[in-house]
Amino acid sequence: MRADARRNRERILLAARAVFAERGIDAPMATVARRAGVGVATLYRRFPTREDLLRAAFAQQMDLCGRALIEAVEDPDPWHGFQRLVETVCALQSEERGFPAEFFLAFPESTKEHTRMRELGEKAFAALVRRAQAAGMLRPDFHPSDLLVVLVAHCGLVAALPGDGAASRRLVAYLLEAFRAEPVRAVLPPPSTIRLPLPPPLPPRR
Repeated sequence: MRADARRNRERILLAARAVFAERGIDAPMATVARRAGVGVATLYRRFPTREDLLRAAFAQQMDLCGRALIEAVEDPDPWHGFQRLVETVCALQSEERGFPAEFFLAFPESTKEHTRMRELGEKAFAALVRRAQAAGMLRPDFHPSDLLVVLVAHCGLVAALPGDGAASRRLVAYLLEAFRAEPVRAVLPPPSTIRLPLPPPLPPRR
């Protein structure tokens, strides 16, 4: 690939992550092209379909999530593995605003290989949940699909308070404490320093 073609590709991927973070993964491809400063035809030459662009834009993040899942499953302490997995994926959301929670729900599976890999990931996470529950560490009514609920909630915080890592870490700590079979009242991370946009108090009644 020529140097200019590589630069165009990187600009497109950066723009795609930004646009998908702001407008969702159904944002128009033309919007991505304008943000990248390239023509729509150039974008489609590099990425003929939206699915191709999604996979390329989020390839690094999905790779990191895959590694985190493998490490979690292999951890001899199932609660520690579960905790680190939730923290890692939420940290990715916080650091990379172009990695929205809806990606997990709507990511296309156009090939048998992608479907197989996703099913393997779901089975691995379900097995981790069962191990943590059997060890008496994770509450018995936690369901593997609750992870998506966590990511959607955390994604909302990241969208409302971009760059506020303290708020992200504190929310994750609260959620993990709620998931324990027996809460231990762990020490929470320091609170966010952001000021709430509260309205001024009403004047006293006469």
